[in-house]
Amino acid sequence: MKLRVERVHITLGHRPVLRDVTLEATPGAVVGLIGPNGSGKSTVLRTIYRSLRPQRGVVRVDGDDVWSLSARSAARRTAAVLQDAGGGPTGVCVSDVVALGRTPHHGLLGRDGADDHQAVDEALDLCGIRHMAERDVTSLSGGERQRVLLARALAQQPRLLVLDELTNHLDIRARFELLDLIRSTGITTLAVLHDLDLAARLCDQLVALHAGEVVAAGAVLDVLTPGLLRDVFGVAATASRHADGVVRITYGAQPLSLDQVPQPTVG
Repeated sequence: MKLRVERVHITLGHRPVLRDVTLEATPGAVVGLIGPNGSGKSTVLRTIYRSLRPQRGVVRVDGDDVWSLSARSAARRTAAVLQDAGGGPTGVCVSDVVALGRTPHHGLLGRDGADDHQAVDEALDLCGIRHMAERDVTSLSGGERQRVLLARALAQQPRLLVLDELTNHLDIRARFELLDLIRSTGITTLAVLHDLDLAARLCDQLVALHAGEVVAAGAVLDVLTPGLLRDVFGVAATASRHADGVVRITYGAQPLSLDQVPQPTVG
């Protein structure tokens, strides 16, 4: 499955949030969307899973404009996993939450069939949460809930995953486990990530946003240059691939002062 975002422009409250954003994810690739707070990362995702329609530009999944598809057809192709707010209603068990991923595949009667049960079982197994299938979701830890949300998305059997800060508030082990799980699915993925070390570890390619514009896109080391880390993130840092094949970022001892960091032009 190929994703292509073509010259997407979004204005909210007379303020440009995205300006001619173009990016793509090739079949099976994991692409990280990085940038400082307010750069437009989550807004890009909203255009892909049809939460926000662009004023200009087009989002194509498998070559089709997502807004030319029915909501059900679009949901069969793309699954979104958003930040876990925690809480939620009590009395809802894990397996019921995961089964919600089958909704786009149901007819008017909405009855679960053999295919639905198989998809839910496979998602529970893949995410390692079968042992908690009957537990109340509100009793789970943050990392466990994130696995449940990912399982719900996988039960949807999408060809594209869009993930918005899936690792937020998780401890480091839970982050690594969740990101390695995503890689193992082989599903084309676009993921918003704040942690640059995790982005470098997980992703095949990176797209960097700054003030609503794409400022760099490509292989991890081609994007995470000292200049981009300085100009976009305001840090003195270098990225390099170590002998074990993992890209790691080394940060300077002192943060840059404001007068050393170029300020974005907004308007």
